Amino acid sequence: MAQTILIIFLSVLFVSVVSLVGIMFLLLHDRALKKVLLYFVSFSTGALLGSVFLHFLPEIAEHAPHFPDAMFIVLLGILGSFVIEKFIHWRHCHDLDCTANIHPAGMLVLVGDAAHNILDGILIATSYLVSIPLGISTTIAVLFHEIPQEIGDFVVLLHSGFPKGRALFFNFLSALTALVGAVVVLLLSTHVENIEQVLLPLAAGNFLYIAGVDLIPELHKENHPRKAFIQLLSMVAGIALMYFLAAGHAH
Repeated sequence: MAQTILIIFLSVLFVSVVSLVGIMFLLLHDRALKKVLLYFVSFSTGALLGSVFLHFLPEIAEHAPHFPDAMFIVLLGILGSFVIEKFIHWRHCHDLDCTANIHPAGMLVLVGDAAHNILDGILIATSYLVSIPLGISTTIAVLFHEIPQEIGDFVVLLHSGFPKGRALFFNFLSALTALVGAVVVLLLSTHVENIEQVLLPLAAGNFLYIAGVDLIPELHKENHPRKAFIQLLSMVAGIALMYFLAAGHAH
């Protein structure tokens, strides 16, 4: 168990460091950065969907004693994600054009991001409690989702008046709240037996919500045939990565 806990914290820290990817904004022109974000959002969509259908649901089917009840919890995960987005104002920003309607207080962006990062920590820790391979695939899916989001958040903070260094620092500080989510799961696991049988379907619902509500509509904003084809290829690549991870686990 001690080894699993160490891997959980290392994975969460690794994902948190991705918040510093905002440095890319200092090195790339807007046009180049938009292309990078396009590929990452597409790949992230495929990775999230692949995680759900190739990793989460098979694990749930194998370990959940009552599969229909588990599917109901998946639905609760989707509804719960909707509630968080609506009432805690957790916002996802995956492009450079999300500076419209920015609240003057940039700290609100960080608060919303912190709520999202806590959830990421919960997802990663829950997955590792089920199995190491599932934890690795979940970490990868979260990682590729974080890259475009953190760049988008960095841009929002800059337009909110934050100096570049301060924006990077606070973005990283917000990302570290993922450790809180991981600690909560570990504490719950010591007091509630088989807590992962509830948390795993909730995580699956959250991944489905992010992919279907936040990411896919973002991809529909691009109508150029060539770029749309690249989106499709990137999405398939994300699914393929999850497939090969699942195949490697099976063997």
